[in-house]
Amino acid sequence: MISALEIFSDLSERLRYNIPNFPLYVRKGTLHQFDRYTAACHWHPDLEFILIQDGEMDYFINGQIVTIGAGNGIFINSKRMHYGFSTDRTDCSYIVVTVHPVLLGAGTLAGKAYLDDIFGLDTDNYLSLTPQSPWQRDALLLLTQIYDEMHSGKENLLHLLSQAVSLCDCIGDHIKQNSSHNADEQSWLLLSEMTGYIHQHYDFKITIDDIAAAGTVCRSRCCELFKKYIGQTPNNYLIQYRLSKSCEMLRETNIPICEIAIACGFQTASYFSYVFRKETCVMPQNFRKQTIPTD
Repeated sequence: MISALEIFSDLSERLRYNIPNFPLYVRKGTLHQFDRYTAACHWHPDLEFILIQDGEMDYFINGQIVTIGAGNGIFINSKRMHYGFSTDRTDCSYIVVTVHPVLLGAGTLAGKAYLDDIFGLDTDNYLSLTPQSPWQRDALLLLTQIYDEMHSGKENLLHLLSQAVSLCDCIGDHIKQNSSHNADEQSWLLLSEMTGYIHQHYDFKITIDDIAAAGTVCRSRCCELFKKYIGQTPNNYLIQYRLSKSCEMLRETNIPICEIAIACGFQTASYFSYVFRKETCVMPQNFRKQTIPTD
């Protein structure tokens, strides 16, 4: 199944919050909902929390990989590149909660200054959460309570807001400054230019030199940025993006496979089929059959 994440060319994610104009996202998910059991690499201004309910998940955050088992969780700081995945393609179920800074007072000068200090780019990228630590156990419990309240059918906005603020306050008391992150913002700008170029030109022949030029960096710097923040080479990211677009077309259109191959930047249909099967373990025509809705 293809990832339901909506990712823009700068790799930011569009979150569809449960309640309109109340930027709190609270859902359950599984890894098998993503193509190859790997979510798309993305970021957002929201603070993100994950609680693993069953199985385990590897989580990539700004170049680091953390394994999270059942009953444990993780906090991902604002504006960090991240995604969950399973290398051996085993499933995992989890609760995800994201809190937009607006709910924490970012719309005021004092609130913005405070949040920039606590959750800015020069603080920890993430915190692991385990029930063995009393304060972390409280945070994990809050995640379950927020989910139950949001999906109770009679959600109380004030109660949800109180829980979300308590959750973020709990994290804020334990997050630490990390001055080594100061260069991240400029690196992000360069990376967004390069990924944006790929998203806009994936249907043409693209070289690493083309991608590097989009970010006005050399080849080695280009590869370094992709490896650190996305965990992939530029070429691999390009191939994965082309495959994701081809999957959309296979699922949503009746366009012949040979035309889809060319439209997604593959030189021939045979090469497209080879890459598609190598990455997904299924041929394009079989993928199309498997994704046709049944009555």
